[in-house]
This record gives sequence, C-alpha cells and structure tokens, in this order.
Amino acid sequence: MFSSLTEYNSFATRAITPENPTGAKGKAAMTASELGPSRKGKASITLPKNEETTIADINGSGEIKHMWFTIRDHTEQGSFIMRNTILRIYWDDETIPAVSCPLGDFFCNGFGERYDVNSMPIVVAPTGGMNSYFEMPFKTHARITITNLFRQDIRSFFYTINYELHDQNEEAHKLYFHAFWNRERQTKVQQDYTLLPKISDHGYYVGTFIALTALERYWWGEGEFKFYLDDDQKYPTITSTGMEDYFGGAWAFHKYHEDGTTYPATFCTPYLGFPYHSNIDHSREHFSTGKPNSPHAFGNDGLPQNALYRWHLLDPISFNDDIHVTLQQIGNDDVGLFERSDDLSSVAYWYGANPTGVTSKLPTRENLRPR
Repeated sequence: MFSSLTEYNSFATRAITPENPTGAKGKAAMTASELGPSRKGKASITLPKNEETTIADINGSGEIKHMWFTIRDHTEQGSFIMRNTILRIYWDDETIPAVSCPLGDFFCNGFGERYDVNSMPIVVAPTGGMNSYFEMPFKTHARITITNLFRQDIRSFFYTINYELHDQNEEAHKLYFHAFWNRERQTKVQQDYTLLPKISDHGYYVGTFIALTALERYWWGEGEFKFYLDDDQKYPTITSTGMEDYFGGAWAFHKYHEDGTTYPATFCTPYLGFPYHSNIDHSREHFSTGKPNSPHAFGNDGLPQNALYRWHLLDPISFNDDIHVTLQQIGNDDVGLFERSDDLSSVAYWYGANPTGVTSKLPTRENLRPR
C-alpha cells in the first residue's frame, strides 16, 4: 500500500469540490461568505429533481483516488434518498456509464438506510460520510454524475473528488472500474439471481455487496455464489459453500444470548463484513411532513434486512473472455434445506478493458423503493 510513497513519481494532484468544481490549480477556497472573502462560501450544491447533475468533468489522463459524499437521508417528502439518487461514472467520452448504482448501495448502505461501514475500499463514517478508495483510471476523460429521482430537489449535497493527472502512456494499459446494481423485489424459486449478467471482456472481479430483505422465515443464506468464467456453460468454475461462508462467516453468523436464543452478529473487516441487520423500520424516526396528524406509519415493524460485502482485492477473480455471476436462493429450517424467495439487491464491482458498463437505463422509482 505504501510502497509507492518511497520513490518519487511526478504527477499532479487535484480535487473537485463545490468551491472548485473544475479542480483547477490555485482556484480552491475562493468563494466568499458572510464571514468574508474566501471563507467557505459554497460547501454544497442542490440536486434538482429528475435531473442528472455533473459533479466532476475531467479532461486528460489520470486516476480517481478517493471520493467522499454526504447527503440527507430523508426530507419532509419521505425517506430513501440514498436509494433514489443514482451515481453514474463515464469513462473517455462514452455515453454508457461504467458505474450505475444507487448512491447508498455503492457505499454498501442498502435499503436507503444509513449505517457505518469500515473496510479497505469503502468506508462510511459517522454520520453518513461515504468514502470510496477504489482506484479508477481513465485515459482521456472522466465524468461523474448524480441523478436525483427523489420527489423533490435535494439541498445540501456535499462532495469531494480527489484525483491525479498522469502522462497518458502511464494509463494506456490500465483497466477501467465498473459497478452494476441489480434488484429483484421477489426472486423466483429455483431460479438463480443475477449479480452480473454475462459480459464479454477481460479483467478482474473485485467485489460484491448484497442487500437482502427476508420474505420468508428461517435462515436465508444457504445459497451458493456461482462465477461462470470464459465460456462456462451449465456449471461454473468457482462457487462458494454458502452465503455466509462467502462473506467470511460461518453457522449463520450466530451468537447466543444468556437465555440460549440466537442473534446474528454483525461485523466489519477490511475485506468482508456483515455491517447491518435489522427488523425495525427506521424510516419514520425523526420524520415529519410538517402537516397535522403525521406520520401515518403503523408502528416500526420491518422485514428482516441484511447487508453484506466482500472485496476480492487480495484474491481477484480473473476472466479472459467473459464472466457471469449468479446466486442461489436457498434456506435452512433446521430440518433441511428449502428453496426460497426473497427481496434481493446487489452491486457487482470489477475492472475491465471495456470503458462502458452493462446498461444506460436508469432504474424505475418503483424498483428502487425498499420494502
């Protein structure tokens, strides 16, 4: 990690913020406020409703090294802002984004909820500071946008994009970063869920985020991940022994209360984690529409929600021609295994030679809405 710091290499370091939206040299911290000139005059922006707002537009060759965002998680118009704002990243003037993902889910905050994550490439720090340390090379151009699909304009969106400008020859053979979000509100029994549809490319699969809302009782995590590589047909080359095993745990993440009942133990580590489990609906906490007799939520009962991540940074999954990733939906009722159906969403992260992603379509608001 630190080996590059002991030998000097010349490159330009830049940062894009609301106060320096172009990242220009010597142009940061210029905006005036009531405190006077150059005193934090523009720390955030407003994201207009139903518009794609460009927050970074970089010409040249280089690498994005770090992204930091924070945003409100609800307004008087409702919750789930982090599910209804879409992060998109375009490389080298392509029109199909390489990254297309709800903002919260990209940072392993599923369900439109806010919770802490502590890992190598993704950190969500108190309170709602979302950080990405994925290296993202580009050869001629990079553009980052946020699309607001929420019910109203979103005020107070804060961001910083830290990047480097390099000689184009240094980036010529580097792979592009990608992230793809998918969701099935109700998976089909005995039909594997698709994390990543088949893509033709070469590169490395580097990460998985899962946000699973259990629609049936009992343990939900017996399904196996399947990695179909380089023209695999009926059967994959790589699989896991179960869902919690893939995420580094075992035996359903169970720990025991003093009375002998079990509970799932959440955890975060640098490369894998189970940062969130809840069966409480938090969406009406500290919430008001500003109208009499509000809100109308019926208690705070919620369906069990479970968020998990794994980073293949030390064990990347290489593909030379194509890759396709799926997940079985299998449960365990302590007597045996059974096929089940749940609400499943995911983010697949990979590096590939193709600068474009899977699709240019935005998800519908109905498919974004958490249970």
